[in-house]
Amino acid sequence: PARARQMTPERRRDILQISLPIVAGMTSQNLLNLVDAWMVGALGATALAAVGLASFVNFMAVSLLTGFAPAVQTLAARRVGQGRMGEVAVPLNGGLRLSLWIGVPLAVLGWWGAEAMMTLLTPDAAVIAEGEGYLQWRLLSVAAVGMNFCYRGYWSAIKRTQVYMVTLFVMNGLNVPISFGLIHGLWGLPQMGTAGAGLGTSISVLIGTAFYVIYAYRHARPHGYLRAVPSADENRALLRLGVPNAVQQLMFSGGFTVLFWMIARIGTAELAVSHILITLMLTLILPSVGFGIAAATLASQALGRGDVDDAAQAAWDTYRIALWVYLAAGLPMVLAPEWLLGWFLHEPATRALGVVPLQLLGLMMAGDGLGIILMQALLGAGASRYVMWVATGLQWGLFLPLVGWLGPVSGLGLTVVWLAMAAYRLLQAGFFVVAWRRRHWARIQL
Repeated sequence: PARARQMTPERRRDILQISLPIVAGMTSQNLLNLVDAWMVGALGATALAAVGLASFVNFMAVSLLTGFAPAVQTLAARRVGQGRMGEVAVPLNGGLRLSLWIGVPLAVLGWWGAEAMMTLLTPDAAVIAEGEGYLQWRLLSVAAVGMNFCYRGYWSAIKRTQVYMVTLFVMNGLNVPISFGLIHGLWGLPQMGTAGAGLGTSISVLIGTAFYVIYAYRHARPHGYLRAVPSADENRALLRLGVPNAVQQLMFSGGFTVLFWMIARIGTAELAVSHILITLMLTLILPSVGFGIAAATLASQALGRGDVDDAAQAAWDTYRIALWVYLAAGLPMVLAPEWLLGWFLHEPATRALGVVPLQLLGLMMAGDGLGIILMQALLGAGASRYVMWVATGLQWGLFLPLVGWLGPVSGLGLTVVWLAMAAYRLLQAGFFVVAWRRRHWARIQL
């Protein structure tokens, strides 16, 4: 970017200190998802399909709560910048309370409505039966998931994301033996099948929440943890920042579901290729989210100090470091797409369908990564409503209608769909670049 200046060693250290534990923790979660699929896959295709559908419903429910994590991070980091250290954990207190108020009723409703929700997604009675128990046990911990994300926002705000990383490692490490034992009835545990996988995951999530509570009680009390109740203004600020982000995440996940439905109408082979491409895309978004969280913390702290120039520079400095990651990841996609696809797709004809789309994915990585970093930075500055309108508007108002017309209706194939994907993601990045340069976010009062 034109405004780039010499980066200090302290800034580089802060960016890496915040972002790398987030990336490591999220990567471990993705690996766990693969292990979960392997464990459930041993029960058969019906069980795997049921867990896949139920996981989507659970993700939609969780997205209603995870939107408060950036709000907690923004408000806590702003207080760090203002030097109000005794109040840094007050937004966390509010986020935890909202997670309980929303999550507990959601879990109760989900428990009793799990069968109805599965019935809406599939007419297959066997899939419904397998998925109902899994969904019930997963939804049991939905409030705890929301709380864990709020803790992540707080640890990110004070530049201690290694706490998040260690907790996630412990949770994921426990989840595998607990779920495996409950699925197959080992070590004196009941044999629960797919329901056991859901219960095992929820147990590990609750253990992670307990760890957060104990650790925060020992180390965050000087910041007001569980001491001060958020004021009415602080609660309004949490909702003003958190609700738009929750809506955006909900619409983002729903949009990918619609995308899969559209591609399925093009062809089964195209659907198989797209499943691999989107999995790769969502995995490669993780470093961008980690770097974006670093940019959000640094920008919000700078705004708390009243230093708008430093807040603006934080996002560009973060991107300068992240760019090397995008180049390293994107280069093999552009130069060796068939080799990469060969790890997942074994039919030459199917593999050939994905070559050009994967090259497009590699080419757009650097631009899309900039967009994600600036999205998180804008959230850190309090511009969550703007982010929601841009991200949701482009996805649902432009990208999905364009894919529906180009793909299933016009029959132009998968490459055109991914051209539309690249255009949508890069256009979104362009909107965020313009917004960040204009600095209207610097006038947002929190």
